[in-house]
Amino acid sequence: MPQTAKRNTLLETDPDKYALLRAETMAPYRNLRLFVYAGCGASGIIGGVVFLAQILAGRNLDTAIPNFAVQAGVIALMGGLFVWEQKKKTKLVEAWREKIKRDRTKI
Repeated sequence: MPQTAKRNTLLETDPDKYALLRAETMAPYRNLRLFVYAGCGASGIIGGVVFLAQILAGRNLDTAIPNFAVQAGVIALMGGLFVWEQKKKTKLVEAWREKIKRDRTKI
C-alpha cells in the first residue's frame, strides 16, 4: 500500500506569507489604489515643476500661482493617502500575524 506524503500548508511552511495573503484578501484593491496615488502624486510633481518654472520666469503669475498651489495640494493629498494606505496594510498584516501566533499556541 503506497504511502502518501503529508502536504504542508502555507500556514505551516510560511506563516508570514500566509498573513500577508490573508491581509490582501481583506483589501484586494489596495495595491491598485497605491498605484493610482503614486501616479497622481507624480503628475502633481510634474505640474508643480512646470508652474514653479513659470513663477520663477515671471510669466502668467495670475494663473501660475493658483495652479502651483493646486499642484502642491495634490502632492500633499496623494502623499497622505499613500502613507495612510501603507499604515492600514501594515496594521492588517500584523493583526493576522498575531492571530496566527495565538492559534498556534492553542494547539
